[in-house]
Amino acid sequence: MTTTTSAQTTPSGPETSATTAAPRRRRRRIGRGRVNWPATILLAVGSLTVLVPLFVTVNMSLKSTSQAVQGNAFALPDPLTLESFVAAWNLTNFPRGFAISVFITVVAVVGEILISSMAAYAIVRNWDRRLYRWSFYYLLAAMFIPFPVVALPQIKLTGMLGLDNPLGVAILHIAFALAFNTLLLTAFLRTIPVELEESMRIDGAGTWRVFWRLILPLLAPMCATVGIFAFIQSWNDFMMPSLIISDPTLQTIPVLQNMFQTQFSNSYNVAFSSYLMAMAPAVIVFLVAQRWVMSGLTQGAVK
Repeated sequence: MTTTTSAQTTPSGPETSATTAAPRRRRRRIGRGRVNWPATILLAVGSLTVLVPLFVTVNMSLKSTSQAVQGNAFALPDPLTLESFVAAWNLTNFPRGFAISVFITVVAVVGEILISSMAAYAIVRNWDRRLYRWSFYYLLAAMFIPFPVVALPQIKLTGMLGLDNPLGVAILHIAFALAFNTLLLTAFLRTIPVELEESMRIDGAGTWRVFWRLILPLLAPMCATVGIFAFIQSWNDFMMPSLIISDPTLQTIPVLQNMFQTQFSNSYNVAFSSYLMAMAPAVIVFLVAQRWVMSGLTQGAVK
């Protein structure tokens, strides 16, 4: 009797191996299954729309001016030259424009992370109070107001307050991104158990200590996602600096590159060299931080 029960509950060795091998074969068949041709073709077309312009940009930037004006963008440079990078560096005063863009980007990224996380923490932990609940709805409503609609009032207001400079642009970036960032952080904060805070408060921790020591570290994946989006948006922004900053010597790199659409419209090699130098920091930051971007998005989606 005992032998029969044991045989039913614990299968023999060959049966166990056959049982475990079947799912493995099934998974291998799924992995080597039919190719999803529509998705593959769509990905290939999407990749070409990125790779072909990138190839043209790099190819043209390595040509001399006489080769660039011939009009054949796919002809390889012969010989290779870096004179266009030197010309772009001098024409745009690249070090000054780079420093101003870095200042705006750093202030915008740090400000968006801190202010949005504080706002989300206050809203989530005081959701039962009408003031905080309606504040959340007010922020959501701000997402539907694009910057061009309020551009003229913002120009007047920043001029009156003396913020028609890079600092004013950074503050506006923080203000306009507050709604979307608070939405992301609020959804993530709702997944953090309140019991973690209560254990710290029993030990005598106040609200500020709970936020800095517990909440902000737990928000790190989502803060990384918010920071990457803030970096790309503020680094590549053209409209807001061109409208807000009144001093031409304090303009950012994207605005300075506008000269290649006007007085240097035939200097294709110099223009593409300038574009490459401007996009390099954004590409490097994205390649380094893409793991945190995907981690923050997936954690927010699963929880």
